[in-house]
Amino acid sequence: MRGPNTSHGIVSGSQVWPEVADEAETIGAYDGAAAELAESYDRPELTGIYASIESLLRDPVAGGLALDVGAGSGRDVQWLADLGYEVVAVEPAAAMRAEGVRRHPSERIRWIDDRLPALDAVHRLTLAFDTILVAGVWQHVALGGRERAFRKLGTLLKPGGLMVVTLRDGPAPPGRPMHPTPLGEMEVLARSHGLEILRVERAADAMGRADVSWTTVVLRVPDDGGGALPLLRGIILSDDKSSTYKLGLLRAVARVAEYAPATARPCVDALDPDVVEIPLGLVAANWIRMYLPLVRSGLPQAPGNSGPDGLGFAKSGFRALVELGASAQDLRPGAVNSGDRAAMVRGAIGEAAATIASMPANFTRFPNSDRRVFGAQRARGRGPQGTLVLDVPTLRGWGTITVPGSVWRAMTRFGAWIEPVLVAEWARLTRRYAARMGMVVEPGQVEAALEWQEPMRSTVAGRMAAQRLFASGRTVECVWSGRRLTMASLDVDHCLPWSAWPCDDLWNLRPADRRVNQHQKRDLLPSAALLASSRPRIVAWWEYAWLEDPLLGQIFVREAAAALPIETAATPEDVFSALEWRRLRLRQDQQLPEWRPVL
Repeated sequence: MRGPNTSHGIVSGSQVWPEVADEAETIGAYDGAAAELAESYDRPELTGIYASIESLLRDPVAGGLALDVGAGSGRDVQWLADLGYEVVAVEPAAAMRAEGVRRHPSERIRWIDDRLPALDAVHRLTLAFDTILVAGVWQHVALGGRERAFRKLGTLLKPGGLMVVTLRDGPAPPGRPMHPTPLGEMEVLARSHGLEILRVERAADAMGRADVSWTTVVLRVPDDGGGALPLLRGIILSDDKSSTYKLGLLRAVARVAEYAPATARPCVDALDPDVVEIPLGLVAANWIRMYLPLVRSGLPQAPGNSGPDGLGFAKSGFRALVELGASAQDLRPGAVNSGDRAAMVRGAIGEAAATIASMPANFTRFPNSDRRVFGAQRARGRGPQGTLVLDVPTLRGWGTITVPGSVWRAMTRFGAWIEPVLVAEWARLTRRYAARMGMVVEPGQVEAALEWQEPMRSTVAGRMAAQRLFASGRTVECVWSGRRLTMASLDVDHCLPWSAWPCDDLWNLRPADRRVNQHQKRDLLPSAALLASSRPRIVAWWEYAWLEDPLLGQIFVREAAAALPIETAATPEDVFSALEWRRLRLRQDQQLPEWRPVL
């Protein structure tokens, strides 16, 4: 949607603007005239308006990611792709979006239905962008929604990322309502949200309309956009600590941000609108996974304490798990526990949740302030007794932890920096406690106990599913090449490589030809084009291998809902689309080499 939005009574120059814009009317206007508008706007020469700022855009050679909000029929999307960016194109008008897809087919471009001021669908993807373009769109955003829209846009930028906004001055075309776009408003928004204005360029209308002119504003995030990295560094390295609990909370939340970001959702009840909430039960489960090996090794987690005695969360449930020899498999999202084990896990999570809420969440504060960084809201509901399924709704049954948006984004984007700092400080603190107690700690002993325990890499579930299909006479194909497989030629591949993201979820396992998997795919990330071309075979495999079986189908849905940006009730097509987004995030976060085979 490129172009103007409507208001009554506000005067800008000679133009009278309506007070309330009708979003549906605006989108409808673009939908109704999509073909005509696309023909008018979708001309490459019109991107000449960016010539004076093109040198400012971050060099995308390393695979930069751009967001075009209100992408219309894709003219600027294609320009960004031609510069070397991968581009997410946001367009709320379905007919305009269809024009864009038709006119600009490219594996570097992904289209999505979303709109300002919320951009909820984009935020669910947990991506961070090098460049955001908001061209010919700001006049559509109602005056009362602009502060929120600007904040939402700013929080999507990487440190040092650029946002380019064009401000339109001139009367609104018939049927396409608009609001005024003063430069002073943009300057105030930038100061309020920690962005700096790098350049302002004024120009006549590229389409030759005498009564229309444009102001291009280039803004930049000077660091992480919210001071979250210095805050986290201060908590990790400088805060007074009577135990390792604060580090435990930070790491438990960081693991959610890294491996289960889809469990986060906006906190609608918070006074600060830039807050997310995550399941307290999931944070507590991660907490237990971290402390189990430390307690088993007798490593002190508070002065004078080398065992479970004195640890507030180490009550009957946790002690039972220690004696049982519980593993990460029992506590990961999607795990199913029954009988006595279910009671132990349920009790241990409840005990940990209570300790987290009363101790580290309560005492982790902003610098020189009594304001808490994290908020813990405990809930009494635990669901039915008996079998315990650690799906997202159940994990929310223990309550929620609220996380400032800036902290959450730092954890999702800078996990590779935060995790080693946390582990190093935790090990240092543990060794200090041990020295005070006269304990001898072997070199590397603490680090070994602090290693995050994932279930062992396994493709057993995929192999068993293939055997079942072979036995029933079904054809099993290599998802990458389409070759018909036998048990002798079958390999089970992790679509998103285990070496980069250890995940044995059912949605990540798929059949592959052994020669293709071992000599070509290996630990490479499938390219966007390859993944898209393999969609029919992947979805068919999901249907036959998992979803036709009621129990496996439930596991498939639970695991996908915890790891991918989808709703709990999702179709295979929804899961595949979410997988594409997760592939893109992995590509951006780790710059993994891509596999582009000639099959």
